[in-house]
Amino acid sequence: MTPIVLVSADVRLADGYTWHAAPQTYLQALTGIGLAPLILPSLPGAFGIEDVLARVDGVLLTGSRSNVHPATYGVPPSEKHEPYDPARDATTLPLIRAALDAGLPLLAICRGFQELNVALGGSLITEAQERPGSLDHRARPSDDQDVRFGLAHTVRFEPGGVLAAAMGRHEIEVNSVHRQVIDRLAPRLAVEALAPDGTIEAVRVADAPGFAVGVQWHPEYWAASDAPSKALFAAFAGAVFAQMRRKSPAAAE
Repeated sequence: MTPIVLVSADVRLADGYTWHAAPQTYLQALTGIGLAPLILPSLPGAFGIEDVLARVDGVLLTGSRSNVHPATYGVPPSEKHEPYDPARDATTLPLIRAALDAGLPLLAICRGFQELNVALGGSLITEAQERPGSLDHRARPSDDQDVRFGLAHTVRFEPGGVLAAAMGRHEIEVNSVHRQVIDRLAPRLAVEALAPDGTIEAVRVADAPGFAVGVQWHPEYWAASDAPSKALFAAFAGAVFAQMRRKSPAAAE
């Protein structure tokens, strides 16, 4: 049997239609490790989140050009916080809480990482590069995606953390394609990695029964060739396969 991973969707307008979509890089990263992605449309209230989660084995929250709306963490909106995707916010924030309540493996990437913090009571700041002493965490300006997603800086793992164990090392190089960063860390989250400027780059849900991790960088882009990216997705896959076996003992036979 192939485990099913629920994947968050952006809402986009194109060709006269409203699309609910996820970038192919995330989908390929999942299929490359034997998982079947199932895109969840951002249609808040159209279906029961718990009913959907009962049918899947894990959840992946994707990155996006849009930002979590500041109203969701108590900050007045401004042009700096744009663009928004309110339908995604209204879908993913309750999805995160329900997935954790259900004990499902969770991997949150970039916007998903920020959603995880907000869903559990944290906050964000935008235009991180304007902070004194901050790195510029934005993508390199280029039309070439390999350039935009090129490795940009190091992150150092917290000793004894989930990612330090998964990577088998204390420090790796990551890409950086974001403007927003964690401001107030959610109470249920524990720091897993920091950038050289002190930016929180990875977290875990401290009270989760299993794998529940968020990263600010984009491991999906290099999941087929970069060893740390492979290791992260392998750790997620291991948790997802274990969840499937728990739900369906016959799958292990």
